[in-house]
Amino acid sequence: MKIGEYNVLRINRMVDFGAYLIDDDTHEVLLPKRYLTPEMKVGDQISVFVYNDSENRPVATTEQPLAVVGDFALLRVKAVNKVGAFLDWGLTAKDLLVPFGEQRVDMQAGRSYVVRVYLDPASQRIVASAKLAKFLNQTEPDYYHREKVEVLVVQRSDLGYRVIINNSHWGQIYQNETYQEVNIGDRFTAFVKQVRPDGKVDVTLAKIEKMRVDDLAERIESHLRASGGKMTLTDKSDPEDINKVFQCSKKDFKKALGLLYRQHKVTLGDSVELVQ
Repeated sequence: MKIGEYNVLRINRMVDFGAYLIDDDTHEVLLPKRYLTPEMKVGDQISVFVYNDSENRPVATTEQPLAVVGDFALLRVKAVNKVGAFLDWGLTAKDLLVPFGEQRVDMQAGRSYVVRVYLDPASQRIVASAKLAKFLNQTEPDYYHREKVEVLVVQRSDLGYRVIINNSHWGQIYQNETYQEVNIGDRFTAFVKQVRPDGKVDVTLAKIEKMRVDDLAERIESHLRASGGKMTLTDKSDPEDINKVFQCSKKDFKKALGLLYRQHKVTLGDSVELVQ
């Protein structure tokens, strides 16, 4: 039974205040009555999240937390007291503690911070830390060019945005390669551009060029159909006007128009028109 993670457990026995679930090693954990449904019966296997209650006893819930042990996530501070900051974790009966020693800056109620959720080895309690660096770059980055990765936006930088790649490494997205709104805490699928000699990883939100241009061509065609078969944006239009409508670079826009033209789907001139 893994604390701070989802477990598939079997209902072993029903009691007045809930049900006791059991794992393959016959360890039991209580699922409180408020999470039971009329359909649940002894012998059923159910997926639950297991955490420690205020007395450090394991307890199960069918609610889904915003992050599990090992995750990085943007979470909002509900309250701060002499112990530390308590984050809204998405669980009704439990908030997530960030001890003062795990805060990079003094956390304030109502604000949100990117944290790492982990199981404290000393207390065996689930806690969070805003000191992200100690959880990252613990292995050499071995990403390959154009590898698809998942990123979490952590902070703005002079160059663009600092991100966490696959829960493992720091990465950088450059401002001039974002054609969409980007906010702290956003998660995106990205692509590796390069791993630098110093181990830093550059990633981009732009798809591999062919995929990107194919997708854009489809969006242009859909836009034309929704606009009566004609639009005034052309390959001579201002880049900002193009980006405002299609969230892309002028270079990709021209390539997508060229693709549609070669497929005999559009005519090009002072306007772009669908071939009927």
